Amino acid sequence: MTGTRLAGKTAAITGGASGIGLATARRFLDEGARVVIGDYNEAAIARALDLLDAGDRITALRIDVAEEHDIERLMQAALGQWGGLDIMFNNAGITGALGPITEIEADHWDQSFAVMARGVFLGIKHAARAMIPNGGGTIVNTASIAGLAGGVIPTVYSAAKAAVISLTRNAANELAQHRIRVNAICPGIIFTPLMHSGREAEALETARQVQPWPDAGTPEHVAASVLYLASDEAGFVTGEAHVVDGGYLANGLLRVHPLPGGKANPDYAGMHYGLTGQPREIRRLPQTTDQRQ
Repeated sequence: MTGTRLAGKTAAITGGASGIGLATARRFLDEGARVVIGDYNEAAIARALDLLDAGDRITALRIDVAEEHDIERLMQAALGQWGGLDIMFNNAGITGALGPITEIEADHWDQSFAVMARGVFLGIKHAARAMIPNGGGTIVNTASIAGLAGGVIPTVYSAAKAAVISLTRNAANELAQHRIRVNAICPGIIFTPLMHSGREAEALETARQVQPWPDAGTPEHVAASVLYLASDEAGFVTGEAHVVDGGYLANGLLRVHPLPGGKANPDYAGMHYGLTGQPREIRRLPQTTDQRQ
């Protein structure tokens, strides 16, 4: 341990085995917390436990955040092992449905919202149930700057993240009476495996075009802000969408697609399941006159 800001507290993190979730788990552990990780990817869970090496202060289980029973199991892991839950970080996400809105499959829309919106709803619901008897707690949800403005991020992803922000604000209002704070974190271009898909040089060039701050965004940048929102230092902060984007929004959201290989007017459609281990389903679209232009 290097700090005590979360000493004696128990945190649950979905999507905690890689990227922002893993960086946040490390910060929480460094500040004295006990952590239960839930993630879909079993291989990533094994790697995370090895990297974090936190002994009996960490446990992990494979879950699908869209399944209510799995979220209940995550809560029970925290309650059963450590007797309570103080912090919930609803972080699991996928890239989701891709392509022009006229080509997006309804099933892909549903799968995207199942993880990114339903998963957050279930996390809030069951975390609140665990926290209320113990006098309160704090919930942080991963949204995105994509939920605050449109035009540069895949349509379904943007819609799901906007839903997370709305859900955050309404849940904060409802749960304040129970001393449960609810906030969202809104990252910009953050260099995670989900974001760059191994094409880091291309992603860095994209970031330079749209982000005023000269340094690349890292999972640790976001984890620092999640730690603040989860700690008592943010004791009067609730219902907020906290932006961590190196000035991307302040720069006016220049019309550049932030995902490597992505296009403002895509000539592909399909589904990207992120780091779950499921293969992506992408198909090329017939080229139209508008696309050639």
